[in-house]
Amino acid sequence: MSDYVIPQPPTATIPVVGGGAFPVRRVYCIGRNYAAHAVEMGHDPDREPPFFFQKNPNNLDASGNFPYPPHSSDVHHEAELLVALKSGGTNIALEDALDHVWGYGVSLDMTRRDLQGQAKKMGRPWEIGKAFERSAPVGPLKAVAETGHLDAGRVEMKVNGELRQEGDMNQMIWKVPEMIAYLSDYFELAAGDVILSGTPAGVGPVERGDVMEVYIEGLDTLTVKVV
Repeated sequence: MSDYVIPQPPTATIPVVGGGAFPVRRVYCIGRNYAAHAVEMGHDPDREPPFFFQKNPNNLDASGNFPYPPHSSDVHHEAELLVALKSGGTNIALEDALDHVWGYGVSLDMTRRDLQGQAKKMGRPWEIGKAFERSAPVGPLKAVAETGHLDAGRVEMKVNGELRQEGDMNQMIWKVPEMIAYLSDYFELAAGDVILSGTPAGVGPVERGDVMEVYIEGLDTLTVKVV
């Protein structure tokens, strides 16, 4: 007999290579974490304090389809490494940060760029541009035991076979351990938290019918169709 007064919502999960699923608690996304992307968005690439926004756990979607969202005519792709945490805490020391990582995956931070731009101009939060339904396509996770810790390697994004984004994980302004340590100073991290670690330059629009392919060295290619 459940004490819930409504049916319990399903737990958001990400599939895992080899079987099983990773339950998601929170989704943190770092902004402008590659210098060239910061420049293309009109910002100074110098190493200033990081900033984060959030998506919702059920924004993560492993179906292989991305439904073009309503109320936008300028939806952009952003290819990102996903970091999945197996544990957490507060004030995590930099040298201990990677001990909390369960594994890594390939993801997309899809963005209603026109709505995000309007929010920026008005000094409002970004959720309307970032946290809409199925706004974070993901591929299956691989455990650290299989991949090792990913701190370098090619990142590329193709749309209909055309190369749009390319970079290397070693170009991140804030590295994975630094992101974990920094977040833990402001939030209590926990098992099930995931971090989207920023995107290289070359973000751009997609249209219905486009096929997006994201490759991150050490992981399987993520293929997503815009529908």
